[in-house]
Amino acid sequence: MRKLNTLLLLLATVSLWAQGPNLEKDFADVEDKVIEWRRDIHQNPELSNREFKTAEKIAKHLKSLGIEVQTGVAISGVVGILKGDQPGKVVALRADIDALPVTERNDLPFKSTVTSEFLGKKVGVMHACGHDTHTAILMGVAEVLAKNKDKIKGTVKFIFQPAEEGAPPGEEGGALLMVKEGVLENPKVDAIFGLHINSQTPTGTVKYKPGGAMAAAQRFVINVKGKQTHGSQPWGGIDPILISAKIVDGLQTIISRESELTNEAAVISVGKITSGVRFNIIPESAEMIGTIRTLDYDMQKFINKRMEEMVPAIAKAYGGEATCTIETTTSITFNDLDLTAKMAPTLEKVAGKENVSIHKAITGAEDFSYFQEKVPGFYFFLGGMTPGTTESFPHHTPDFKIDDSGLLLGVKSMTQLALDYLNM
Repeated sequence: MRKLNTLLLLLATVSLWAQGPNLEKDFADVEDKVIEWRRDIHQNPELSNREFKTAEKIAKHLKSLGIEVQTGVAISGVVGILKGDQPGKVVALRADIDALPVTERNDLPFKSTVTSEFLGKKVGVMHACGHDTHTAILMGVAEVLAKNKDKIKGTVKFIFQPAEEGAPPGEEGGALLMVKEGVLENPKVDAIFGLHINSQTPTGTVKYKPGGAMAAAQRFVINVKGKQTHGSQPWGGIDPILISAKIVDGLQTIISRESELTNEAAVISVGKITSGVRFNIIPESAEMIGTIRTLDYDMQKFINKRMEEMVPAIAKAYGGEATCTIETTTSITFNDLDLTAKMAPTLEKVAGKENVSIHKAITGAEDFSYFQEKVPGFYFFLGGMTPGTTESFPHHTPDFKIDDSGLLLGVKSMTQLALDYLNM
């Protein structure tokens, strides 16, 4: 088996060497287009499950390339199917297309001034996570591959996914809905690749991690019931705010004292506490909402169990009552070990071995994980920060920026991953 894997890697390298030079002109021709598409999409962002104009732009481009197009997938998603001149396997390439309810604060000439409604409030809308770059990169990959059908041994499925940031309350969406609607079938996908731009990694570099690369995300809601009383007479009631504070403190001991963190990292964060209406009234109830991040399913089960035990017990100790409900929003983004080992040499050949590294697990989450639950998948990070700069801003912030010079490496990487996989 070891000899067979070595032979497969050698064949992949030979395939890349043979095909790469023939694609250089196509890559050069598409770079300016990718940057133009990215800037247009950035200037016209749309929130999750509302990406209709973005989808229209994508579909129009794919159709112009002679690619079979499906629209309205998972509400506003687009799927393109490109059949090569030779029979073979099916590989999927995925890009997410939605923006965030963030008001852009930088001075880019193509900055977003779009506003929309989110949870009943007027908000700015911004591609503050780089999904505009993902979309433009995959549009560029589609153009290069469509020009090289003779090099495709099999079929490429382009998945432009809406609502990666989460569907609006009461709606389904994202990768989970795409899977539910059969996006990995007809034709059946054998493997899937995806990337994420990173604003704090220098352009020209690529990072990946075999196995658990990004965390599973869970949302929890804790409802605390006390007894209302006058603020000057706390002994006359049961304070749900005090109980909430004790619960927050208790939850952290699950991580710091009960979880075996030498195995994997884990996080419990309370992001919102709502209680009370007036400064001199101890209220009757409180609500806490937060997130759990885990990279190991056994640890996730343990943490969930302890939260469900601890929350009502702490409330009872102070005379109140409390319930804890937990729902999973994304699974662990798990890079298939065999697929990762086979495809990492492609990234090294495209970017240069010195520019490819293995990163530590990230407690952020990605619903690309739902595709990986069904088929082997490989997800990697692409540098988007200007090399040598001292100014970089985190994702999901108003000042977030990406250096356009990093996009071409994304096009090359995804294109070559598809070709090499199909030629193995």
